[in-house]
Amino acid sequence: MVEIPKHVQDFLPGKLAWVATASCTGNPNTTPKGTLKLLDSQHVCFADLFSGKTRHNLLENKQIAVTIADPSTGKGYQLKGTAELVDSGPLFEAACKQVAEIQKGLPTPHAVVKITVEAVFDQSAGTEPGKQIA
Repeated sequence: MVEIPKHVQDFLPGKLAWVATASCTGNPNTTPKGTLKLLDSQHVCFADLFSGKTRHNLLENKQIAVTIADPSTGKGYQLKGTAELVDSGPLFEAACKQVAEIQKGLPTPHAVVKITVEAVFDQSAGTEPGKQIA
């Protein structure tokens, strides 16, 4: 587990995230997530609303990568870590409330995907794209 650098923490809010997973046989899946949230300096999470393939992959293989980018600035970061599916308790209840406030008609989350961040990479345009920063 690593500390997510403060400038990366500050970058995350309001950004669309792309989540990548793979099945136990290596079959990849990538999907956008609009509910990515910083939990603390070592964890992020998102609500599992329409994530059938992602959920299936995470039940087989808990490794996950999340890329967040801002095309207008050329800045971006990738978080890699281990996922946990949380389907009850305070974190799950808070996610259900957040989703209900975002837009009427969205389904109740199946779970919250809580990610323990194990590495952070700078994906920004520049001289060192892909450099590990945490």
